[in-house]
Amino acid sequence: MTAKILIVDDDPDSRDMLRRMVEGEGWDAILAASGEEALALAEGADLVLMDAVMPGMGGFDGCRRLKAEPATAHLPVIFMTGLTETADVLRGLEAGGVDYVTKPLVLEVLVARIAVHLGNARLARRALAALDHAGGRIMVADEAGGIKWATDQTRQFLEELGPAVTAQVESAMRTLAARSAPGQRSVVIPIDGGRLTVTARGENGAGEAMFHLSRTIEDGEIVDLQEAFGLTRREAEVLLWISRGKSNRDASEILNISARTVNKHLEQIFVKMGVENRAAAAAAATRVTLDASDQR
Repeated sequence: MTAKILIVDDDPDSRDMLRRMVEGEGWDAILAASGEEALALAEGADLVLMDAVMPGMGGFDGCRRLKAEPATAHLPVIFMTGLTETADVLRGLEAGGVDYVTKPLVLEVLVARIAVHLGNARLARRALAALDHAGGRIMVADEAGGIKWATDQTRQFLEELGPAVTAQVESAMRTLAARSAPGQRSVVIPIDGGRLTVTARGENGAGEAMFHLSRTIEDGEIVDLQEAFGLTRREAEVLLWISRGKSNRDASEILNISARTVNKHLEQIFVKMGVENRAAAAAAATRVTLDASDQR
């Protein structure tokens, strides 16, 4: 797939020169004349070339805004500017830039740097894709405890839980990262139907920390299904989520196991329950959990 380079510069001649350079390398160019326009176009890009000094929203502020949004936080930003003081370079890096080139630009050098950062970004995306495929509900938090990036699974999961629970997850990450909680590895958050566990997985050395999010459902319904059909605990967990309308993939993400493992459990569940398909199994499981709930 052709890489898309977002070129952000208020000078039309500079934008056109950079566009020709980008297209000459076989990449697609997306053009923005301001920091505000860049924010609207960035989600479709693979890398950003950002002029540091522009009217309105400057490049440093624009980069901070990009890094604050989960959908664009992963984008590598290369600053282009006539500012050459060490303090300016540091400002660019602190804003979240991965590189800093000074004007007048040496296009051959800029092309080489773009290629390097595109390659690094691809490796990072592959790592995240591997985590998603493996059932990883992983997120990275900044120093303030806000979610800086997360796997697609994690984002979807938090969206389903809602903003109130997401705020609790961020609070748990701040607690785990705080020096006042040395040695503490996890925080449990009660939710409807069970609990969430936020577990610290270590730091990356850049002021960011990695966390794993898992969900445990309440034991009552699991035990009811185990006793009713002679199931193992894991089989009962699979059956419970299937009875709640979840697909094999949904159940695998919730239980942090592979979809293939879910399917194998279902084969055993059907035998033990004496049913032929998931619809019959779900109906029987729902009757059991409803009857048990009425008796409690």
